[in-house]
Amino acid sequence: MAALAAPRPFDILLVEDDLADAMLIEEALLHRGAARSITQVSDGVAALERLRDPALPRPDLIVLDLNMPRMGGRELLDVLKNDDELKVIPVVVLTTSNAPDDVSGAYRSHSNAYITKPVNLDDFVHAVQNIDAFFLDTATPPTRPSA
Repeated sequence: MAALAAPRPFDILLVEDDLADAMLIEEALLHRGAARSITQVSDGVAALERLRDPALPRPDLIVLDLNMPRMGGRELLDVLKNDDELKVIPVVVLTTSNAPDDVSGAYRSHSNAYITKPVNLDDFVHAVQNIDAFFLDTATPPTRPSA
């Protein structure tokens, strides 16, 4: 039986307005080797500004809360889904809501995983690593045009 390759770490954009949750998520992903780097922003507007800045590298993965000020996660998912360059970035929704409409809406908007808080951190990291195996090894993201 062939040995499984170790999951590669991600460059992650964490879109989370709760500082305590952000610190917990960062620690879990970094400590368990699932993240190479984590950039945290506090809402969807800041996330889009970062994602659309041609001078900044694109993340491999977005971890997204649904309930945030200015632009929440639902709205950001809709924007990402309709942007040809950004829709290829996998999204893990990590939120307190387990409402059926939120879950189904997130999947309709092409999130790759939906996890509710409080979260078992090992299960969360496992879900992130499964995206690596399922999505990143088969997707070819578009290249950014030269400036």
